[in-house]
Amino acid sequence: MAIPLLADLDIREKRVLVREDLNVPLTDGGVANDARIEAALPTIRHCMTSRAGVVLVSHLGRPRPGERDQALSLAPVAAALGDALGCAVRLVDEWENGVDVDFGEVVLLENIRFEAGETANDPVLARRLAALCDVFVMDAFGTAHRAHASTVGVAEAAGVACAGPLLAAELNALGRVLDEPARPLVAVVGGAKVSTKLAVLESLTRVADSIVVGGGIANTFLLASGVRIGASLAEPDQVAVARRIMSRVEVPIPVDLMTATAIDAGLPARLRLCGEVGGGEMILDIGPATARRLSDLVANAGTILWNGPLGVFEFDQFGEGTRALAEAIATADAYSVAGGGDTLAAIEKYGVGEGISYQSTGGGAFLEYLAGVTLPAVAVLEGRTGVPHPE
Repeated sequence: MAIPLLADLDIREKRVLVREDLNVPLTDGGVANDARIEAALPTIRHCMTSRAGVVLVSHLGRPRPGERDQALSLAPVAAALGDALGCAVRLVDEWENGVDVDFGEVVLLENIRFEAGETANDPVLARRLAALCDVFVMDAFGTAHRAHASTVGVAEAAGVACAGPLLAAELNALGRVLDEPARPLVAVVGGAKVSTKLAVLESLTRVADSIVVGGGIANTFLLASGVRIGASLAEPDQVAVARRIMSRVEVPIPVDLMTATAIDAGLPARLRLCGEVGGGEMILDIGPATARRLSDLVANAGTILWNGPLGVFEFDQFGEGTRALAEAIATADAYSVAGGGDTLAAIEKYGVGEGISYQSTGGGAFLEYLAGVTLPAVAVLEGRTGVPHPE
């Protein structure tokens, strides 16, 4: 797709409005995880060193439209940004009449979802945002699936709109997986329900050579294969879908499983052969023989896409399958892309981040892109030339 890039524009001594995804978790008034802040830093630093006046816009949480919930203020984020950049980052609450920002300076607007028209993509709010800048930079892949005033409306209203380095990197990474993957392409899709990732699974059947399923999704595929799953989480109404997917692409079925009578940190995992799960047992992980088989599969892959754990990895006794897979992906020669909150949590838990080629910052946007959905905040940039709209 042809979209203008920040890297190709001269922004020296211009006002730049950058939409970032700084929706980070807060604990005791501070930032609990700064991964999204770290991901945004290269874009912000590029704008600063280019001597642009930088205005950042982001949301935090889900306040009711028009309500200013101080528990969701971006003040802690401004402080964390300032620490990371080594300079003060002012939080601007009132900006209806404009924002004073020096060239090379960074300011952060208060939570954009405090504005009543944000999630409704209100054109008046979009024009107010556009009036703050000479160039609008969409850099928040994590919100690219939302047609909001700060993602789509402002891009339509701004004189110049482009993609920032983070957004461009996300699109490049996913394009490398979906459009021109080195073969074989192995996709790993975990989660509780087939229904929540049905579009992703259907889409991947057209590009993947193998799809490894995990969690409750895997239980539905086991059910579709005629395997007893005891009291495990599954969706019987999705069995036909699972069979259709298995008819189109290779879906490895486990040969052994780890079970328990409940999801409880105090219960030991029991090893069961596939088909020998008792009526009162729940499948909570794959077994060691299956883990070895899947590790061999990804070791021989050319491209790996990973979204979702294989078991209840939050409890160590049900996390060995996910750990083995994570380590196999990290040590594989393949180009690997991982995304989704649970996936990134597993990467952090098992310390394999350096071995993953690209970790996506998107959650819902990541899944929608994989499902073939056009992301509105990306679509609005297509056809833009990186020069101002004609008057």
